Amino acid sequence: MFFTIIFTTLFVLVACAFWFTKTTKELPKTWYEWKTEFRYQYLGILGLVDDFKRRSVNRVELYKQPDRIAVITGGNRGIGLRIVEKLLACDMTVIVGVRDPKAAEQIFKTTINADKSDGKLICEELDVGSMKSVRHFAQKIKDKFNKVDLLINNAGIMFAPYKISSEGYESHFAVNFLGHFLLQHLLMPLLKAAGKEEKRSRIVNVTSCAHLVGRINYKDINGEKYYSPGDAYSQSKLAQILTTRHLQQVLDNEKAYVQVIAVHPGVVDTDLFEHSATTAVPWFNKLLFKTPEQGSRTPVYAAISPRIEGQGALYLSNCRKGAIKRSALKAEVCEKFFKFACDLLKIEDFGLGK
Repeated sequence: MFFTIIFTTLFVLVACAFWFTKTTKELPKTWYEWKTEFRYQYLGILGLVDDFKRRSVNRVELYKQPDRIAVITGGNRGIGLRIVEKLLACDMTVIVGVRDPKAAEQIFKTTINADKSDGKLICEELDVGSMKSVRHFAQKIKDKFNKVDLLINNAGIMFAPYKISSEGYESHFAVNFLGHFLLQHLLMPLLKAAGKEEKRSRIVNVTSCAHLVGRINYKDINGEKYYSPGDAYSQSKLAQILTTRHLQQVLDNEKAYVQVIAVHPGVVDTDLFEHSATTAVPWFNKLLFKTPEQGSRTPVYAAISPRIEGQGALYLSNCRKGAIKRSALKAEVCEKFFKFACDLLKIEDFGLGK
């Protein structure tokens, strides 16, 4: 009787944990969707454990860099807001790409104490899911500046319902990956202009440990035949990893002083989880997940830390090297997808900024 009670209690607890941490609010409908959920549950547990074990090393030292210019996408909420706060504390000029610049400026006024910084904040309109908007945003930066020291590709969505952009791309693929890939291409001349042998310019791609369960569906990249929010999200995050690694190889071959780094910020309590089942129990996220400030540390570490100077193609988690998908370590796999992305955007010579 005692063991029956214990077993029943554990079963109920596990079932409740599963139910309230699903990637979507609905119950999985197929065996494939159940497997996807189990994979995410497993990754989530590993991520939470890693965040707890490495909390003492999840640190970044800020220092004054008044001559540096940083560009960040989606910097008006979540970890992006705290990344901007840290860059301004370094006295940088920070250009933030957001959908509503005026609203973003009001948020910054109420959340960031500008009196403690000599940094400069500029908000520009950007919808990173629109390639037209990305090109317009990049041109504005080119018109105003002759260099960019840091590019932090932070904007993103997670587990969103199916949606195709006006240009024909699935929303996760467009927002999380394709828009940022295009932005790197367009701003590369300014990044190269800023880089020096002793202090390289840097591109930071904010990705996720979800890339570990990702796969690139070349035959149905937009999920038109079958769509799963979890699959779409992990595919977009794997795409970031693959292009991070190949782009670094391209830059090294060119002897360009630009390093590219991918980072997993951790399991962070932000509104990225709005489409998941975790919203049913808000205290769960606040109790177990990182705060946005804690989540901002690894991206900023990747952007400014002297300890990783010259070490491109890294994947960082909690300011240390993280576990990367095995197939992403193969150069031919990374190159294949890089060329695929260039073909989608009709880019013939990546990095020329045209």
